[in-house]
Amino acid sequence: MTDLTAAQILRKSLDTFLAKDMKGWTELCADDVVAEFPFAPDGSPGRIEGKAALYDYLRGYPDAIDIAALPALTVYSTDDPTRAVAEWSASGTVLSNGNPYEMRYATFVTVRDGLIVNYREYWNPLAFMTAMSGAKFD
Repeated sequence: MTDLTAAQILRKSLDTFLAKDMKGWTELCADDVVAEFPFAPDGSPGRIEGKAALYDYLRGYPDAIDIAALPALTVYSTDDPTRAVAEWSASGTVLSNGNPYEMRYATFVTVRDGLIVNYREYWNPLAFMTAMSGAKFD
């Protein structure tokens, strides 16, 4: 168990993401974590269940997209101490094609016993598909 708030855990997850530490990122999650990507494009999962499956999905991300900065990041606490929200953006490069990667996100987390149990992220699938131009990170 940790003394970190949900907002602090969300912020730590984004710092870990920027550091390209996908194993460390998933270590912030409970074994039964559910990750949801409601706007995921066809061919990408909209829901991933379990820490192992989430790591399997994310582990190749740094080899596909080099995120260099999070130029905008605001994390909000909520009235429910187990929940937090972040508005943030990522800037980088798709490594296989050199395309710029510029994405804005809205992320919602729920924590239990200091670990993320639900991670829901909204982003623009059209901008993602344009940047990737057929590249994958699976």
